[in-house]
Amino acid sequence: MDSPDAAKRSGSDRITPRKYDSAGSRAALMSAAARCFGKYGYDGTSIRDIAKAADVDAALVYRYFGSKQGLFEAVAHHASALFEPLRHLPLEDVPDWILRLAFDGPGEDEIPHPVLTMLRSPSREEAVARLRSDVTEIFSEHFARRLDGPDAQVRAELLAAWALGMTLMRLAVQTPALSSVPDSAVLPYVRKAVDPLLRPCDEREETNRACRCGRGGE
Repeated sequence: MDSPDAAKRSGSDRITPRKYDSAGSRAALMSAAARCFGKYGYDGTSIRDIAKAADVDAALVYRYFGSKQGLFEAVAHHASALFEPLRHLPLEDVPDWILRLAFDGPGEDEIPHPVLTMLRSPSREEAVARLRSDVTEIFSEHFARRLDGPDAQVRAELLAAWALGMTLMRLAVQTPALSSVPDSAVLPYVRKAVDPLLRPCDEREETNRACRCGRGGE
């Protein structure tokens, strides 16, 4: 029979399983999955990897998401939040938004960059389909309706190419200039490149004529 002291020591040495609330566990899994899928892609990530990164039991993936694919789709859907500001952002602020997306965007442990996830999941059509869906809904449809003039949809998709391409160059390719230059040095170039996409040609020509007339009258 164990002594009271031995029983006390035995009780103190017993490891109490860590408890998780459902909301906290789900959020931890989403964050860990965003980090893993963003870095290693779908095929390079296992449920065990995600659970270990989240510090939860792997069974919770099945409880909350049904499967690894279900978790992947949930994370990919969450990534569409990157583009939500374009639904209401004033057009004149769009160049600044593009710059913030490239320079100050959320870390991959918060929201995975959709292009990086797609590139790192080449056999996963869900990643391509989700990116296409997000770009189509936000840029090709909603944002294009906010643009005056011809070829609004083409201009909106070119804007998407600017936004996604510049962040891709910084995050994945990590070219030396874009990776080290301050955002203040890039903004003037972004404005000059994006402005033609935001305003129709005739409006820009009218502005240019007004500027030329103003200089001529000086």
